[in-house]
Amino acid sequence: MQNDKNVKNALDKKAAYGPDVDINAFKTGTYTPDKIDNIEETDTDMKDRMVNVGVTPCKSGRSGTMLFVDNGPSHISSCNDDIELMSLRDAAKRYDLSEYLWKAVSPDKDKYTAKSYLEEADGYFIRVRAGKHVKTPIQTCMLINRNKQMQNVHNIIIVEENASLEVITGCTTSKHATESLHVGVSETFIKDGGSLSFTMIHNWGDKMHVRPRSGIIMERNSRFVNNYVLLNPVGSMQSYPVTYLNGEGASAKFNSICLAHEGSDIDVGSMVILNAPGTSAEIISRSITLGGRMMARGKLVGNAAGAKAHLECRSLVLNDNGLTSAVPELESNVADVEMTHEAAVGKIARDQVEYLMMRGLTEDEAVGMIVRGFLEGGISGLPDHLKREIDAAVEKANLGS
Repeated sequence: MQNDKNVKNALDKKAAYGPDVDINAFKTGTYTPDKIDNIEETDTDMKDRMVNVGVTPCKSGRSGTMLFVDNGPSHISSCNDDIELMSLRDAAKRYDLSEYLWKAVSPDKDKYTAKSYLEEADGYFIRVRAGKHVKTPIQTCMLINRNKQMQNVHNIIIVEENASLEVITGCTTSKHATESLHVGVSETFIKDGGSLSFTMIHNWGDKMHVRPRSGIIMERNSRFVNNYVLLNPVGSMQSYPVTYLNGEGASAKFNSICLAHEGSDIDVGSMVILNAPGTSAEIISRSITLGGRMMARGKLVGNAAGAKAHLECRSLVLNDNGLTSAVPELESNVADVEMTHEAAVGKIARDQVEYLMMRGLTEDEAVGMIVRGFLEGGISGLPDHLKREIDAAVEKANLGS
């Protein structure tokens, strides 16, 4: 049982990183949005915004879909008996979730988690049954529909023993919500032999404030791959998921791709704590500043013999008004670990551009090709839809100009 007094005190607790946001400047969004029976019948604007964050309004190729508008579910559909997909509030009525709720993220971590805890925020509940391998992804979309609103969501994903699952989640706003706050608490539990691929695509606005709070707890021989993509302007973004490799042989990989547009303040990273023998982790970060502030963090903590991990932060500066910083950290509390890190900040080499121009490309085409290669470089197995997102963002940003 949580200490509610400590949580209430945390309402004034600033986050460890990123700019502070006055949560009292935003009203809590509705928990009862209009219901959408057929996701393909949503209006054109909503469809376009969903597609822009990797969520398709077509059922083909998806095991389930959940659309959250402001603070409540607007649409839930599932076509696979091997999974459970419902709102967290409905799941709490059906099951005893005491072993999961607020076990991967502390409610008194900061003001954002405290707000979600005290308001008993709703969100999605996803569980894949033991031994089941779901071949097509589950997709979720978190959309803010009203201006000056706070979206509070609390999500739980459970991958049971020897099961596998892919989740694609997209977060965005409607044309009506130009200046709002998104707070998303996500707790993920991957049990023995389980595997989860999780892709998050953010497409916000230049006055939006975004504060995800994520924790992942992994058991023996489990696998986790996390892809995070932010390619469009945002007011401020701060995220630092923490993963606990508690079972022998567990492994986690984090890939992040960010563009910091002028006026954006982005502070993102991840931490992996290797608590069991034979665990492994990899954190790969690729970022570009186009005039915004870009802070890339990463931390690996080795607490068990035989742990192996690598951390890589690389950033390009394409505008003299931008700021970028890479903060890699390694910590070991035992002797028998192998952990490495690389960090690099720089600009596009002129000789690379000239080499490509000699082969018939324009300067813009050459710069675009280099940028695409940089963003995708070092990240193995990047899904095709993310590659398309990168191509579109590079073209939209006109990076060669």
